[in-house]
Amino acid sequence: MQMLSLAEELKQNAYPGRGIIVGRSQDGTKAVTAYFIMGRSSNSRNRIFAVEGEGIRTEAFDPSKLEDPSLIIYAPVRVLGNQTIVTNGDQTDTIYDGLKEGLTFEQSLRSREFEPDAPNYTPRISGLMQVENGKFSYAMSILKSNNGSPDSCSRYTFSYENPAAGEGHFIHTYMHDGNPLPSFEGEPKLVSIPDDMESFASMLWENLNEENKVSLFVRYIDIATGKYETKIINKNQ
Repeated sequence: MQMLSLAEELKQNAYPGRGIIVGRSQDGTKAVTAYFIMGRSSNSRNRIFAVEGEGIRTEAFDPSKLEDPSLIIYAPVRVLGNQTIVTNGDQTDTIYDGLKEGLTFEQSLRSREFEPDAPNYTPRISGLMQVENGKFSYAMSILKSNNGSPDSCSRYTFSYENPAAGEGHFIHTYMHDGNPLPSFEGEPKLVSIPDDMESFASMLWENLNEENKVSLFVRYIDIATGKYETKIINKNQ
């Protein structure tokens, strides 16, 4: 698979929607993830990322302007032991609860499907990172409508064992802007992952569409110790 420029992928796409990136730093020592949200409506844009425990939660920047919280207020990131869950909806909680009950990542998501936001039927994208005893692996998932039809759900899971240093994968909800919004297609995109969290976060934020970007979360986890560093950028401040 050809490695793509993450900067160019973002710069050339005014509306990828929500995106998850997971991979391994160039020096091989860090497990890396990033999650961003964008918005076209005032309700979607009226959000920030806030720290909640070891994860984060979306919150209304101006609570008085919050309209429908059902699909925009959720915990995108939660941590269960040595596992970090990153998603674009409340399926974070579904995965968390499933893992606690002994289900796999894929099994946990069997009870969910794409979002009920006709006519877009936004895909549910999810990532699961596992860092244990100096080893790192991750999986990504997308649940989407059948070519825009809500009658059936297409489920895809991609697993990456012992990922190569400097490599990661990027999955996002929409191929590009449109009405209705077209769902992501194909495998997660192969992208490079640098060593420096600050420069990585800056690159992502600077290349997201200025009008549509809302918030960004980046985390670097030390594979040897499990300790992590986090960066959050909110457009609303």
